Amino acid sequence: MRIGMQINYAGGFTASVADIVELEKAGLDIVFVPEAYSFDAVSQLGFVAARTERVEIASGILQLYTRTPTLTAMTAAGLDFVSNGRFTMGIGASGPQVIEGFHGVRYDAPLGRTREIVEICRQVWRRERVVHDGKYYKIPLPAGEGTGLGKPLKLINHPVRERIPIMLAAIGPKNVALTAEIAEGWQPIFFHPEKAAEVWGPALAEGTAKRDPALGGLDTSVQVAAAIGEDVAHLADYVRPIVALYVGGMGARGKNFYNELACRYGYEAEAKLIQDLYLDGKKEEAAAAVPAELVNAISLVGPAGHVKERLVAFAEAGVTTLQVTPLQPGTEARVALVSRLRELVG
Repeated sequence: MRIGMQINYAGGFTASVADIVELEKAGLDIVFVPEAYSFDAVSQLGFVAARTERVEIASGILQLYTRTPTLTAMTAAGLDFVSNGRFTMGIGASGPQVIEGFHGVRYDAPLGRTREIVEICRQVWRRERVVHDGKYYKIPLPAGEGTGLGKPLKLINHPVRERIPIMLAAIGPKNVALTAEIAEGWQPIFFHPEKAAEVWGPALAEGTAKRDPALGGLDTSVQVAAAIGEDVAHLADYVRPIVALYVGGMGARGKNFYNELACRYGYEAEAKLIQDLYLDGKKEEAAAAVPAELVNAISLVGPAGHVKERLVAFAEAGVTTLQVTPLQPGTEARVALVSRLRELVG
């Protein structure tokens, strides 16, 4: 099981990268840089690549709608080049609030667009002349839709790899099935090991049945808040506001993917209460309404023995990469956490 960490996109980036340099020495395997509506992830990934030697880098995630498919492919090839083959391209649909609200782009057909973008990216990386006649993307642009002067082109540079790993962020059944079919990696959120098979098993099986064996096994990368020690149980409460934000505030009533996930986990009443409180501006009450059972299931907080048991549960549920969010501040604490997890994972 790989140990990874996500850089906070809200600030302190330079200090975070300085930490990554130390964490790399402690055994950190991969670092994820998100892209919400903060600074872009690409420039930051290039900075991380320049400051590190071994640790893999990943976008977590680039949004489907904000770049053309070929620019997405060019960007990934460039990041793979500057990192000497250490890049994983994480992409996802995000949501209408960000895509339409911040980018002013229509949020539509995430499944169809994802499939076509992946196909186009792999053409670019193979240095084929890009020709794609899809429902959502047509390359070159047909004469009737432009000047008629477009012609098939191939990437000028030779990529480090013609198969850069693609990781898709997905939680809905159709998205998860698509991920298991076409991607090297899967990034769910709020992963509950004991309920994963029930919630995602059928979709994973459906996609895996159509999967190209050349893709290898699916790398399942999950985010977990973590603290190891005899007196850290109270730190699990820091997870509550994050869950409340997503389940309560990431979307509107009737259109919130994370709320739907909580319902699929069996927390229908709690999910409704969290959303009602959050959308009424009662964020602290919403956080308090997050079930302790859910918080404990999706976190790694407690004595080493307890964390070891939870690591086994995650592994048995198919997790291959942990994206760790340290709950104790400071470089020393983060380095100690990664080192301890490295020992416990074995």
